[in-house]
Amino acid sequence: MRTFIAVEISEEVRKEIVQIQEELKKTEADVKWVESKNMHLTLKFLGEVEAEKIELIKENLRRITQEIKSFEIAFQGLGVFPNLEFPRVVWVGIEKGKEEMVKLAMKIDDELQKLGFPKERRPFSCHLTLGRVRSSKNRDKLKRAIKERENFKIKSIMDLKECILFRSQLTPAGPIYTALAQFNLSSTPGVEEIR
Repeated sequence: MRTFIAVEISEEVRKEIVQIQEELKKTEADVKWVESKNMHLTLKFLGEVEAEKIELIKENLRRITQEIKSFEIAFQGLGVFPNLEFPRVVWVGIEKGKEEMVKLAMKIDDELQKLGFPKERRPFSCHLTLGRVRSSKNRDKLKRAIKERENFKIKSIMDLKECILFRSQLTPAGPIYTALAQFNLSSTPGVEEIR
């Protein structure tokens, strides 16, 4: 089962992100844009996981999330990986809540290493992927549009209250994400299981 751990974004934030996507689409660059229903902040990609390990992952996530208090996130800044000259991934950054996100991701990384999941080689980068550049078509237009909006700010602030263990099924029409379990951070009572 292909799985990852992520945070869902609020509907208010999602609407504003779709607006910036629509502006960038006007460049007609060859970008595979992330569908709004699939937008999330990835904390850790686990890849293929045997069914018997899922319960162990859940136990660890329950413990980790009880040690971290919920916090607010504000999105700001438009950027690309690896750089503006050769953009591959277009993203929106996080301004408020960045330190807390890094702490949560590192805690998950450390704990799941004990279950045999390799630690991330690169430092955790707080970002929400908007799209993946597929070719150089209209790349200069896209670069200009991103540069003009690099200080872009989302007005809505969201409360990060839980993280979710997702299953990812790859299909010709795009990925299908299914929540396997939701884990509330410590200031939110209880753990709501999803099956």
